[in-house]
Amino acid sequence: MVEGYAAGYNRYLRDTGADRLPDPRCKGKPWVRPITTLDLWTVVYNANAVSGAAELVPEIGDARPPSEGGDGTAAGTPAASPPQGPAAADVGSNGWAIGRDATRAGTGMVLANPHLPWVGGALRFYQVQLTIPGTLDVSGAGLYGTPLVEIGHNRTLAWTHTASDARHASFYALKLAPGDPTSYVVDGRTEKMKRHTVPVTVRDENGELSTVDRTLYTSRFGSVLASGWTTKTAYTLRDANADNLRSMNAWLAMGEARDLAELRTAQDTYQGMPWTYTLAADTSGDTWFTDSSVVPHLTDDQLARCTLPQSEDAPAALDGSTSDCAWGSDPDALVPGIFGPSHQPKLSRTDYVANSNNGPRYANPKAPVTGFPGAYDGDARLAPRAQLGLGMIAQRADGTDGLGAPGFTPATLRASALGNRVLSAETDRADVLAMCRAHPHLTATDGKEVDVRQACATLARWDTRADAGSRGTVLWNAFLDHLFDDVRTDTWRRVPYDPDRPLTTPRGIRGDDAGVQRALADAVQDFAARGLPLDVELGAVQKWAGVPLPGCGGEKGCFDVVRAGPDSGTGTPPTGASGSSFMMAVELTADGPRADTLLTYGESANPASPHYTDQTRLFSRGQWVHERFTAAEIAADPTVKVTTLHG
Repeated sequence: MVEGYAAGYNRYLRDTGADRLPDPRCKGKPWVRPITTLDLWTVVYNANAVSGAAELVPEIGDARPPSEGGDGTAAGTPAASPPQGPAAADVGSNGWAIGRDATRAGTGMVLANPHLPWVGGALRFYQVQLTIPGTLDVSGAGLYGTPLVEIGHNRTLAWTHTASDARHASFYALKLAPGDPTSYVVDGRTEKMKRHTVPVTVRDENGELSTVDRTLYTSRFGSVLASGWTTKTAYTLRDANADNLRSMNAWLAMGEARDLAELRTAQDTYQGMPWTYTLAADTSGDTWFTDSSVVPHLTDDQLARCTLPQSEDAPAALDGSTSDCAWGSDPDALVPGIFGPSHQPKLSRTDYVANSNNGPRYANPKAPVTGFPGAYDGDARLAPRAQLGLGMIAQRADGTDGLGAPGFTPATLRASALGNRVLSAETDRADVLAMCRAHPHLTATDGKEVDVRQACATLARWDTRADAGSRGTVLWNAFLDHLFDDVRTDTWRRVPYDPDRPLTTPRGIRGDDAGVQRALADAVQDFAARGLPLDVELGAVQKWAGVPLPGCGGEKGCFDVVRAGPDSGTGTPPTGASGSSFMMAVELTADGPRADTLLTYGESANPASPHYTDQTRLFSRGQWVHERFTAAEIAADPTVKVTTLHG
């Protein structure tokens, strides 16, 4: 598959010519050249490392011992921050697998809603259907540079992924040998760091190329980092995905799987999922949730006794002076150092499993997942987006969401995904309205008195949605941004967090809190300074290449996450955007899959292409593309074109 992808790329480049490429950013550029399979495996490697080493490439590449003038001379510099995983790369997702007990037709359904960067990097999707007659027929989305469908469906099975809450890499603090900062002590014995010298091609300010040698330092606990390397201590990063290229095998086998049992076999066989949960359903109406990602084998006892005290100058590192703190292994683990399938969180249901980056525990609150190692779980507290997602499923089950009779249909699944509900508005707006009606003039941070009556009226008229045309969303977002930045604890919450009520707490806002009042006054001042009307439409300040965008941040309780500015996608800084990317709502029927999809930023990355914003315009209006999957459906498309390649 990888060889075929490279061959197809090179065939296109040969036939078209670099000087005739349609994208002006690539046309005639000297760096445009044929690619190799190694180039593609590098893309896979970088995508797999998003949860670990990818964040710290400069730290690894720039590491030099203090004696060579590295960062660790004298008192040293603060150590590198722990890798925050996919979240730090603006990666999140919503994923639902709906079973036969929650659908009106008794079928299985899957909603895929990954949140990824829209520009650059190794995480941009393209839509594709791959068919090898009698062997493979899978449709969905793959990451640029990979030859497979990573989220999608075949005739009888569908799956999606969300970012796992597990840590897939570990920091270690090495105790260095006296007088030798390139040696470290483990169990009282000195070990020498390994050195790897690699040639690197660099371009100087005049555009001239040259080759320099760079020495990388590694230990039994992973790569040595630049920051915090002193004469006494060095920090390392060990990434469970450092040797993982098995993900391609796993996704290929998943695409060939006919049901959930074969999907589980594919994942257990290759153990290559890099940093994601898996949610899936098949034609039987069963659903499946698991964290089958590669997770360092660190027991709860190890994490408790090996984690060193964290300080301003040190990350949350494990003790590298003893082998007792090294990764262990499981008998059923394919490679040493990771947990095997027997320890992975998993849940099978006939109603639903769901995840919005909220840990494995509440994949279905009716049957909390327990008994798995702590290394798989971060904060068990549900974030607002996860609360909203689980609440939307519960309301669909009893028909209280305004979408008609209980139970999911393809139409209600799509409507739920793009309903643009904002949980914080649903639970907190009434409190803010009571506050601003009782206090029409509030004091801002700078001490000035601010008239908030018009702001209060705007919030009262707001539909509490984050549709592109909603008026009030921008003001609400600004208010919450100030509140979150100004008051870093939940003291302003009317109902505090209660671990016994994870789906409904915390909620409410204390209108008598000075920070709450100040946040609204500051937001109104911001609008005045920017010359924006308080009731500006969301799509006027959030766009992609001029197309108004719906959605907002998950921390505000938006299910449909979008982060963008007024000039995103135009080439004018800031040009980036992130959030909902490839969306899929699929029903698995006895007669075959019925799917609707949406690639929010369009299939083409070329701003001159009509396909740069065609699906963005659909996204703006809450519309989908109905998929053609079977050979007959595809042949019936009046616009279909067929290209046959030989050789």
